[in-house]
Amino acid sequence: MRLLNKLPLLTFGAILILMVSVGTAFSEEKKPVVEKLALVNGVVITKVDFDRKLHQVKQHMLRQGQEISDDRLAKIKTDVLETMINEELLFQESRKKGIKVEPEAIAADLKRIKKGFATDADFKKLIAESGLTEAELQSDIERGHVINKLIDDQIAALVVIPDQEIKTFYDTHPNSFKKPEQVRASHILIKIDSKAEPSVKDEKKAELQKIQKRLKGGEDFAVLAKEFSECPSNIKGGDLGYFGRGNMVKPFEDAAFALKIGEVSDIVETRFGYHLIKVVDKKPESVVGYEDVKDNIGQYLKKEKTGKELKGYIDKLREKAVIERVQTSSFSLEK
Repeated sequence: MRLLNKLPLLTFGAILILMVSVGTAFSEEKKPVVEKLALVNGVVITKVDFDRKLHQVKQHMLRQGQEISDDRLAKIKTDVLETMINEELLFQESRKKGIKVEPEAIAADLKRIKKGFATDADFKKLIAESGLTEAELQSDIERGHVINKLIDDQIAALVVIPDQEIKTFYDTHPNSFKKPEQVRASHILIKIDSKAEPSVKDEKKAELQKIQKRLKGGEDFAVLAKEFSECPSNIKGGDLGYFGRGNMVKPFEDAAFALKIGEVSDIVETRFGYHLIKVVDKKPESVVGYEDVKDNIGQYLKKEKTGKELKGYIDKLREKAVIERVQTSSFSLEK
């Protein structure tokens, strides 16, 4: 099922706009004195706008644990500027075609963004740290909507994926549609601090041994889990649902997959503490049927083809455009 995890059910505009970026707001009413990095048909891309977008990209990469070497930073800077040029070209084209967005859609998006913060102050703090005002954020949202609509109307709407192409993809990528073996298990957890003294660990293990003895005496696992387990799953009788390999810590996973349905493990130690594990059900490895994934494959292929068409569309806009890149004394893409 590796491919299925990469088949998002989003609008093509929402997906593809990531390729051209939505993060900066431009204005044709710039102050007379600005540090220019590029002009796109006379519209200025300033160093202030560029720095803000570059900061956003770098922060995103750092959150993902990616390192940014000097050589990589030079490439990132080039990519950011070219992406900003592409975005401006698409925005200008959307204006030429009279594409507009309803104010309600912008307000709804802004409201959705604000909902992601505990307080309005937290929201304002974050946009301030990003070098944005709320008005500029609204402008970004509007630009994103009109560019999305341009892509949807001019490109995605014209892309058709025949059923045979979808079926061929399914037949030629069998490994992409495999569902790995899964197990459904419940557990009873007695937590242990990783720095606990041996005597404390022994005491905690003894607690679980008493529960283990009651299980062997015929008492219900779910009832005991609700009473004694220190995992949030206790409210469901310890039920963890189905999981595949790689989803749990290894000692727990090894024990669970080694058990037969209905069996309860001996005491298993993990970094969380001591566990008793009961396997409730197992699902062998299987292949997802074509009809179950047909629509997702179609969307995946359409997104891929639309992305290629978008690149060609931007190339044509660039051929007709007047693009000037300006190197200032205080800025260089190579630094």
